[in-house]
Amino acid sequence: MKKRVSIVFLILSLLVTMFFTGCEQNNDVSKASLKSKSKSKTITLLNNKSEVESQLEELAKKYETDTGVKVEIESVPAGVDSQAVLKGYYLSDKMPDIVVCEAAGFENWKGLFVDMSNEKWIQKTESAYIDEKYGTIGFPYATEAVGLTYNADILAKAGIDPSKLTSPEAYQQAFSKIDSMKGQLGLKAVVGYCAEDKEMYWSTGNHIFGNYLDAGLKRDDSTYIDMLQDGGHIDRNRMMKFASFLTLMGNYSDPELLLQGTYDQQVENFASGKYAFVTQGSWIGAILTGAKKEQYASAGNFKVGMAPYAFEDGIDTILTSAPAWWAVLKEGNVDEAQKFLQWCTEDEAQKILVEDAGFVSPFTDCKYEAKDPFASVIKKYLSDKKTSAWHFSEMKENTGRFVVAPEIKKLASKESTEDVFVSELSNSLNAFYSN
Repeated sequence: MKKRVSIVFLILSLLVTMFFTGCEQNNDVSKASLKSKSKSKTITLLNNKSEVESQLEELAKKYETDTGVKVEIESVPAGVDSQAVLKGYYLSDKMPDIVVCEAAGFENWKGLFVDMSNEKWIQKTESAYIDEKYGTIGFPYATEAVGLTYNADILAKAGIDPSKLTSPEAYQQAFSKIDSMKGQLGLKAVVGYCAEDKEMYWSTGNHIFGNYLDAGLKRDDSTYIDMLQDGGHIDRNRMMKFASFLTLMGNYSDPELLLQGTYDQQVENFASGKYAFVTQGSWIGAILTGAKKEQYASAGNFKVGMAPYAFEDGIDTILTSAPAWWAVLKEGNVDEAQKFLQWCTEDEAQKILVEDAGFVSPFTDCKYEAKDPFASVIKKYLSDKKTSAWHFSEMKENTGRFVVAPEIKKLASKESTEDVFVSELSNSLNAFYSN
């Protein structure tokens, strides 16, 4: 059932940039270059979350048992760009029936995916990916959250009420108090914040920067992403406050991690109880409760929570969204693919996706709750209507990687001041979006 992405597609992906550069960006992807697949009793799904590959295979086996239709799961190895892999598939006329796309990725495939606006599952989620021109082209399979994750047990021992962390002043006081108690609390640092920009650009340039775009806003408020898309513009006043908050986190971070740390080091230290806060979202739940927890002294033995990136007074929301979507290829096995997606919203499938894969369901009628420690955290924010949308995935491709993350690292290293950071980031974004 399982098929690994072969090296040939990774090599082909290197040729893709030239291929797509020669095409008009505003034109639909040509369907003529794709070979129509036979409408067989087999469908393929490209998965970019290799950590749940076995669970998706379990899902596929259950579907085949129930329906007789085989679902082949093709998993992209961790650290490999799934969009590059897809482009390799495109060049070789071997696109899967169901592909995985983040928001920015849909721009590469205009007109290629099926509009699922009339599907039954639409009525029980607000997390579908909807394109103004092409309709509902993205099926949500999970909900994730971005906030400042904390060890609730440590905050309780320090006498910190996380519900009060809704302003920079509140964070300053909390960080200072916890810092003074590091020895007593067994901490290496208050915050596990990593501003390395080569491997960790997705954290600073996308997830953390996403809070400048959305924190504190209503879900339908797109003010700052609209400014960004309109020529790379920023709100200088809001960005100055954001820069100040980055400095605050840097001042209380682990100096060994700040500029050169890795994701594994960051999460492992948090899982081992060495940081009170960590700049990672709900996706780390699998590490805290999964097979790896035996490697860490405290993993799975403490409660977690998530606080807002409150760089302005009154910010009390975290960011929630589907991290990516499944889309159905028009030239693929459409009928069987859509039947499979509908089945994925129903009881048997939701049980596997939620209880086994650990996904927080985006569907309102789901009766299961993930064992993931962040499931109840996200559910509480959602029920309290204290969530903002996230729009970082709609930034121009590589904005976070090549523009935002390097500037954040300069600020963290004291190579630039907050004023310089804001000015240089503004200039770089203007230039990037004008090309």
